[in-house]
Amino acid sequence: MFEVKKIEDINLVENPVIAQMSKYNHEQLLFYNDNATGLKAIIAVHNTILGPSLGGTRMWNYATEMDALNDVLRLSRGMTYKNSISGLNLGGGKAVIIGDHRTQKSEALMRRFGKFVNSLAGKYITAEDVGISPIDMTYVSMETDHVVGLPGKSGDPSPVTAHGVYVGMKASAKAQFGSDSLAGKKIAVQGVGHVGEYLVASLAKEGAEIFITDIHEPTLKRVAEQYGAKVVGLDEIYDIDMDIYAPCALGATVNDDTLSRLKCSIIAGAANNQLQNEDVHGRMVMEKGIIYAPDYTLNAGGVINCFAEVEGLSSKWAMDKAIDIYSTIENIVKRSQAENIPTYQIANKMAEERIEAISKVKLPL
Repeated sequence: MFEVKKIEDINLVENPVIAQMSKYNHEQLLFYNDNATGLKAIIAVHNTILGPSLGGTRMWNYATEMDALNDVLRLSRGMTYKNSISGLNLGGGKAVIIGDHRTQKSEALMRRFGKFVNSLAGKYITAEDVGISPIDMTYVSMETDHVVGLPGKSGDPSPVTAHGVYVGMKASAKAQFGSDSLAGKKIAVQGVGHVGEYLVASLAKEGAEIFITDIHEPTLKRVAEQYGAKVVGLDEIYDIDMDIYAPCALGATVNDDTLSRLKCSIIAGAANNQLQNEDVHGRMVMEKGIIYAPDYTLNAGGVINCFAEVEGLSSKWAMDKAIDIYSTIENIVKRSQAENIPTYQIANKMAEERIEAISKVKLPL
């Protein structure tokens, strides 16, 4: 027999979930469990001032449910800032499915997740992320129209994401080295999945000296052979002599340990939430003289690609829009240097300024 607590016995102030939502200023947090399909999912809607929240779905075998909660809250907040600073009329949201995408994913699970998305009636639009493929999104689309990144439409956003990272990296190089040429630059790419591989292809074409690492050995070997990159160990990558560190896997790789080891002048990659602690490590990066290209600005090509699908715009429009990331990074770095404020804070301010301005437009007449 389970215990039913009286409402006066429940202290919402001490509820860690409510506290986390308040910390990041989220609008909505939804949990879903379905024993029949094994679906355990969370959708976080951070902010919808600019438009419906859009952000991908990640499937990951989280160690704890609290890890999943922290991830979806941070990622959805990042989507709000990413969509805003990119000039898109979209808010920020994200979803996580708890489980092993290699062994626990099925058509039934993804379709049930589609029903979960559909229950929000368009307040959240989903797309693919880590552990999710365009085919999975096809299953989701069988149960909801609120999904983008489908085969035959905008499709895989990785090429646009990688192109945005590439041009943002070049803008960072111009600020740090006086030239945006990456020829001969030593660049360490951590993670050579879809986005990482497209980035490596662009870097190889320009003549960069490329070091790569990844947890998936077959992919690592193939990419190294195809693009002439040098393979290094998962932990070794932090210690090599390099000009640019490009984290393109999971987040929090810029932390107390790695910052004492990294020998680079620029951090510019596709991963989300690269700074383990923004307030601490964003300042440390600046004090070490490293230019940090804020992750959600640099990797915005994916959501630009999704926005193009939502609005019925062409793939060429998306690729051209991703080129704007170059000037956005330039502006962020210039303001950071002029105001002596870390780049992530400047990017946050720019995103918040647009949200604040548009919130006034939406006031009733």
